[in-house]
Amino acid sequence: MRLVEGTATIDDVDAFLGRLDDIADGHDATVQAFDARYVVDRAHLERALALADRAIDRGEAIARDRAVEILLYAAGRRQINRALEMGVSAGECPVVVLVDGGDGAGAAAAVRDLLDPAETLGAYDRERVMDFFDVTDTELGATSGTLADLVRERVALLTVER
Repeated sequence: MRLVEGTATIDDVDAFLGRLDDIADGHDATVQAFDARYVVDRAHLERALALADRAIDRGEAIARDRAVEILLYAAGRRQINRALEMGVSAGECPVVVLVDGGDGAGAAAAVRDLLDPAETLGAYDRERVMDFFDVTDTELGATSGTLADLVRERVALLTVER
C-alpha cells in the first residue's frame, strides 16, 4: 500500500474521480481518495485495506468495487452514501490517496501529479472525526485509548456488525 498526500483544488468532483479511475485502470491498481481531515493515521487505512481484502476473499464484500469496499471499511459504515462523506469534495481539500496493487509506483506517481504536495496524513480535524465516527467526549474519557484508537476500533467493528 502506498499513500499519496497533498492538497487538491477540485472544481468538478466527478471529473477528478474519473481521472483517478483512469489512473487505476491504466496501472491495474486500486486507487481511493480520502478527505484527509477524516483519516486519523496510516494504520487507519492499513486496517481498512486489510479488512476489505479479507471480506472480498471470503465473498462477503458489501461493494462490488475494491476501492469502494476500502472506503466503507475506512468509514466504518455499510452505507455507501454515508461513507462517501469521507471522500473528496469540491474546493480546496487536503487529500490522502491510497494506492494498492498493480503498478503501484506508477499509479502513485500519476496521482502525485494531480496534487499540490503537502503533508496531510495525521492532520485530521478532531471535531469532524468525532462527529463522523460518533465518538463522544464521555466515551473518549472512559478509555485509556486515543481518538485514533477508537476510530480504528470502528473500522474493525464493521465486520462484527454484519
